[in-house]
Parts: sequence; C-alpha cells; structure tokens
Amino acid sequence: MRHIVKITASVILALFFLSTGAHAENVVRIGTEGAYPPFNYIDKDGNLQGFDIEIAEALCEAAEMECTFVTQSWDGMIPALLARKYDAIIASMSITEERKERVDFTKKYYQTPARFVTHKDANIEITEEDLRGKTVGVQRATVSANFINDNFSDILTIRSYDTQEEANMDIVSNRLDLLFADAVVLQNGFLETEPGADYEFIGPSYTDEEWFGEGIGIALRKGDDELREKFNKAIIQIRRDGTYKEINDKYFDFDVYGDE
Repeated sequence: MRHIVKITASVILALFFLSTGAHAENVVRIGTEGAYPPFNYIDKDGNLQGFDIEIAEALCEAAEMECTFVTQSWDGMIPALLARKYDAIIASMSITEERKERVDFTKKYYQTPARFVTHKDANIEITEEDLRGKTVGVQRATVSANFINDNFSDILTIRSYDTQEEANMDIVSNRLDLLFADAVVLQNGFLETEPGADYEFIGPSYTDEEWFGEGIGIALRKGDDELREKFNKAIIQIRRDGTYKEINDKYFDFDVYGDE
C-alpha cells in the first residue's frame, strides 16, 4: 500500500528555510574557532570570550538579530559554513580573493599586520642568510601560512599547526626558531604571557594584500545578501555610536580597525 504523507504549512516553511538558507525566527548561528586569543578563545569556565565574540554580539544587537555561537576547528571553518552548520563566520578571517571564490564577505571589521617572533637571544634578522635552515611555526590554513609558504619555503623549514597556541608551545619547547602570525595575536596571546616573556618581534610588519587581503571580515554563504547587508549596516552603526571603540579599548591601546 502506498503511504500518503500529509504536508503541513509548517513542513513547507521548514523546507523553505533549509533550501534557501533563510534564518528562521531571526536566529543567526555564528561560527568561531575559540582558540585565537585575544580575538576568540574559551576561558577557564568554558565560555567563549574575545574581541570577535564581543563584536559579534554587538553587531547582532545593532541588527536586532538573535545570535548563537558554534565552535569549529579553523581548517574546517568554510566547509562547515557551506554545510550549513552555521550561517556566518566571525573568527578573524581575512578577506582574500581565494576565499571569495567560495564565500561572500562583509566589509572589514578590523585589520592588523603579520610579523615574525623569535627568542630575544636568537640574534636572527630577516635576511636570507640568517633565516636559511631555521624552522618557523604557522597555523595551518591561514593567510600567514600562505605567505610563508609562498615567500620563504626555499630557505625556511615550515611546520604547520592546528592552532596558534600549539605553535606558541613548540617555540617555548625549542622545537621552533620562529613564529609567524598576526601581530596582535602574537602580542596579546604570547608575548604578554609568562611563556612569551623571553621572546620578541623581529623584522617588518607584513600587510601585502595579495596574501593578507582587504582586512578581516564576516564570511557568509554566497547569495546570502540580506544577512551580509545587515552585518554591513551594523558594522557602520557600531563604529559611529561608540560601541566599537568601547570594545576595542578593552583589548587594544590603538584602533584595530585600521584606515577607514
């Protein structure tokens, strides 16, 4: 006997949300890493904290959206977005041409350079002679890793890590000569901590748009234009009303947004 399925209005509505990516009841799920201090991390009580998290909460309030957070390992961030595990990524993701082939981005919500770190007694300079044969740690699937692989792979041994914290631990354990990552992440998440007290920045700041993109933005599935514009308007609003500065000043002594 053939079974007859009764399709109700609620079922039709649910199917609509699944097929279009619409956000039922204005609830938006935010994907973040939780392992990238001071931008996003999990505190000793198991709570998400950091600049990304507070900015996300402020943007959702400004856009009158209810938001929830989902943690995800970094290298699975975009695949999980495309698989609809969440609706947007707010996890210090650089806006690059390569990523724009897979996802859409909002305007930037901050922009910072990348730098090298080494031990204060290492006497290393950023020259081909000094770097040759040295080992550098980078976080896998980041713009920093792409930059190092494209520009230093012929002289440096490159070790990739799932999280920046793992790389930080390895340089303290003398398994690395150098770290390369976002300068603010290295400053707040390593150099200003007890394990990082004997380390320092060396060499210039790197901001090459070819690798580091146009700044840090919110990633969304392609075609999710309504949500993207809500976030764009909210970024402008919190910059204008002082909310952004209030959050910024909790974490940094300079405007992390960069040039307008």
